[in-house]
Amino acid sequence: MPRDPSPTARALRALEILQTRPGTTADQLARRLGVTERAARRYVEILREAGIQVESARGRHGGYRLRRGTRLPPIVFTQAEALGLVMAVLNGQPAATDVDDPVGAALGKVVQALPENVGRQAATLRDHASAAPDRHSAHPDPATTSALISAVAAHCRVLITYRSETGNQWEAEVDPWAVVVRHGRWYLLCYSHRADAIRTYRVDRVRTVAQTTHEFEPPDTLDPVAALEENLGAGWEFPTRVTFDAPLSEVERWIRPPMGRLEPAGNRCVLIGSTSNPAMYAQEWLASVPFDFRVDRGDELRAAVAAVATRFAAALAPEDV
Repeated sequence: MPRDPSPTARALRALEILQTRPGTTADQLARRLGVTERAARRYVEILREAGIQVESARGRHGGYRLRRGTRLPPIVFTQAEALGLVMAVLNGQPAATDVDDPVGAALGKVVQALPENVGRQAATLRDHASAAPDRHSAHPDPATTSALISAVAAHCRVLITYRSETGNQWEAEVDPWAVVVRHGRWYLLCYSHRADAIRTYRVDRVRTVAQTTHEFEPPDTLDPVAALEENLGAGWEFPTRVTFDAPLSEVERWIRPPMGRLEPAGNRCVLIGSTSNPAMYAQEWLASVPFDFRVDRGDELRAAVAAVATRFAAALAPEDV
């Protein structure tokens, strides 16, 4: 039978949990260690006795966390963890194969610090793997992203300057609920006081971030990913309304969340949304849906669809002799 972990092993496991999950409560720590809450508190005391500065705070946002600047034992990766880390970095940042890329340089330092038996495989993977860039992905400014994440964590309202894809720029005071990564793009899910509604903004298009003195509480049942998917097609400059000559059950699998909300309409269905780029909406999205449709609303979208139709018609015209 396997032996129970020793107190030292459990204390080290507690240290690992606090490193990766700051703010872990005694109850949460106990559940993750598989011990009583009293025992979990004892393992925290063992860490403190060993000179590791573990702070505790009461209240909703309390829990245990390591004091900034605390010197910790070297991080040890298993081979699977090291390879997984390299693969995740290359998947999200193809340029990380280049040592002159900032992320590539950081990854190189991590790989160099690994033990020989683990680092060898990680270095081989990094040096010989090739990653094709995703033309749809976008890499936001790290400082902007960090400022938004800090505001999310602190439940602090921010004033942002945003530039849309069409070049329009505006300021908005928002409650930042979450930052969500979706298909290579980073989004800010927030409540906009300017629009008095939920909004989703691409972080790479946020130009400035300034924290205010106002605090907020996000919805108790917030599911950031689900809320992002539901609101991706809302609040952009140009309204859209498209009717498809097919039932919702057949059309829905062709509709991406940024296109809007699909509703049944008898034997047909209606897509209601908005866009900042009518040309992309027509060329890349509507053109890929294999059902007849009619644009009911949105002069800009009508013009974009007409341009696509004219281009396709010209492709079928007989060649001049």
